[in-house]
Amino acid sequence: MPKEFRLPSLGENVTEATIGKILVKVGDTVHKGVSVLEIETDKAVAEIPAAFDGRILEIHVKEGQKVKPGILVFTMEEATTSVPASVSVESTPVPSPEKATVSPTIGKPAPLRQPTIPIQSVPRPKSNFPILAPPSVRRLARELGVSLEEIPVSDPSGKISAEDVLAYHKSKLEGVSNIAAETSTLVKTAESITEERLTSSSDSWGSVQIEPMSTIRKKTAEQMARSWSAPHVTHFDKANITQLEQLREAWSKKIQTAGGRLSVLIFTLKIVAEALKRFPKFNSSIDLEKEQIVFKKYYHIGVAVDTNYGLLVPVIRDVDKKSIKEISIELPQLAEKARQRKLALEEMQGATFTVSNLGGLGGTGFTPIVNAPQVAILGMSRSSIEPAYQNGNFVPQLILPLSLSYDHRIIDGAEAARFARWICNTLENPWNMFLE
Repeated sequence: MPKEFRLPSLGENVTEATIGKILVKVGDTVHKGVSVLEIETDKAVAEIPAAFDGRILEIHVKEGQKVKPGILVFTMEEATTSVPASVSVESTPVPSPEKATVSPTIGKPAPLRQPTIPIQSVPRPKSNFPILAPPSVRRLARELGVSLEEIPVSDPSGKISAEDVLAYHKSKLEGVSNIAAETSTLVKTAESITEERLTSSSDSWGSVQIEPMSTIRKKTAEQMARSWSAPHVTHFDKANITQLEQLREAWSKKIQTAGGRLSVLIFTLKIVAEALKRFPKFNSSIDLEKEQIVFKKYYHIGVAVDTNYGLLVPVIRDVDKKSIKEISIELPQLAEKARQRKLALEEMQGATFTVSNLGGLGGTGFTPIVNAPQVAILGMSRSSIEPAYQNGNFVPQLILPLSLSYDHRIIDGAEAARFARWICNTLENPWNMFLE
């Protein structure tokens, strides 16, 4: 009996997505949990799994189409009987390579086992089921000009890996005698792909080059325009982190041995979480329609990460409940996932406050934009040695500039000053946080 498959909810504040890739075609049989659709939304690429077993009768969307949660994506004929989750190798005859066939269901291919022929050398049989490959692998294949249908699969589940794509591409290259030559070929491929997106033109003053905005850049522009609708004020302060830096250096190797990276940002995140408890208005959002302020009782902090794709903001959850060690391990992992564009949608949602650290790039201060529906954001600039007057003498001290932007509809200037000063005082005397 026909049944509708609609685009599910994509998470908090996500109201629109772009169809990146349709992974099935009419007539395919799919299993619950197997990816059938690739979408781009906010700042992530995600695969949408089938909600039930069945066969695709009709596809109602197109690649590149803007869609909203709830839109009809497929009409499917729901399976009346379940398909076995796996097939026993011992009970299944092993076909010869020339006669090998695969079950036309996604994720359940019959095992291809041949004692004398490695599985990598067995070509993918022609079938009517979609190819199993994550978005990153599909992009790699497109950039290399490799057809996924031709790639031999090393995984018994039938899922193509990046290693499969690279191995197949390497075997197809002619006249490549070393790694340097192959790398050069890949670089040229990437450059040609970039050039295809550029358009030469001219304005009244001379030649120009036009490049379409990426999905991430468009989403960033939309979110910043939405955020800028709130009246912003930025409060500046400085923290003397000389003693904090000594503490960081003393514990850095121990944290590194545990797999983390101890930085001033790590301490700042922990201190900010405590500050939010003492100043709950900074951990809230505003509902003007209902004339209400919503105070959050959880402390999820977003950390802005600079990537080749644009600015991404992964979220560390329950910072108040995590140790310095735990945060120092989790943050680098999230940052690396952001740079590789492997963040899941939920890893960028739910933040109640944001910290933007530009200290590694330089600058003496900046005015960060509050990321709505949050009401405040803390900016960190590069620390530097400055003279400080102590006991009748000027002594060199390590000074960290801070910038606190806030929504003036909810937060007043005096409240912002007290909030920023508490953070500075705790950075200067980090043990106070545990004594109060």
